[in-house]
Amino acid sequence: MYKIIKTEHLAEKIYLMEVEAPRTSAACQPGQFLIVKIDGPGERIPLTICDYDRARGTVTIVFQAVGASTMRMSRSKAGDHFQDLAGPLGNPSEFIGEDLESLRRKKLLFVAGGVGAAPVYPQVKWLHEKGIAADVIMGAKTRDMLILEKEMGKVAADLYIATDDGSYGTHGMVTDVLEDLVTVKQKQYDTCIAIGPLVMMKFTALLTKRLGIPTIVSMNPIMVDGTGMCGACRLQVGDQIKFACVDGPEFDGHLVDFDGAIKRQRIYKTEEGRAMLRLTESAPHHGGCGQCGGDR
Repeated sequence: MYKIIKTEHLAEKIYLMEVEAPRTSAACQPGQFLIVKIDGPGERIPLTICDYDRARGTVTIVFQAVGASTMRMSRSKAGDHFQDLAGPLGNPSEFIGEDLESLRRKKLLFVAGGVGAAPVYPQVKWLHEKGIAADVIMGAKTRDMLILEKEMGKVAADLYIATDDGSYGTHGMVTDVLEDLVTVKQKQYDTCIAIGPLVMMKFTALLTKRLGIPTIVSMNPIMVDGTGMCGACRLQVGDQIKFACVDGPEFDGHLVDFDGAIKRQRIYKTEEGRAMLRLTESAPHHGGCGQCGGDR
């Protein structure tokens, strides 16, 4: 059992939890993820590690309540427990193994869309602790949906905000800010790291390819099992087949087949929807129509 030390409601359907997990916190690195399971009937949920405290033996996760299991997780309070927690899993961010002096000479840009701010934060924090500057663009639909702004502001060299509705920061997408920084403000970047929804990463990668900026993306949104056994996160990267959970989660954004990844992600929407209906309406609910055979 893994005790939940702290819970926080960050925004609509977005929650933060600090969990007691000494072995995971002792070994994890930015970019890695873990799997949590709230109880026996609960699903295995892969979540990128948002932060860790080795001295306290805790890890911090941020998740969005979009399915039945994450909705149940959102109801947990400090003092409750996860039945299982496995990690760290996946590979650390590739710059973790780079020579620090070489890394200090690079101009790095992170692009975080929505809940993608959670996996971006530990990477920027790690760089900041090593004396390495990195700019960050954070995007959200509205100001109320923006998370971790204060924390990110403490570790980013320059922080830029974009909201779809213009309620805060730049009115537009993260790609609008990125293009303005490079083409108007003439800022130069050696590498861009983009993390967020698949569509956001796709269009960021298309833009950075045009601008000539090497780009890394995190494909954690398509992970399901997290161990390479289910095949859900099968991914075309250039001329190779990869699995996001065991080969990644980070890949060259200019080689990822985003259209294929988006199609695969949609495959699981029907079952997720049925599980949500069972949770919110009734135990025997099987899809709504009474004719689809979803209860068989």
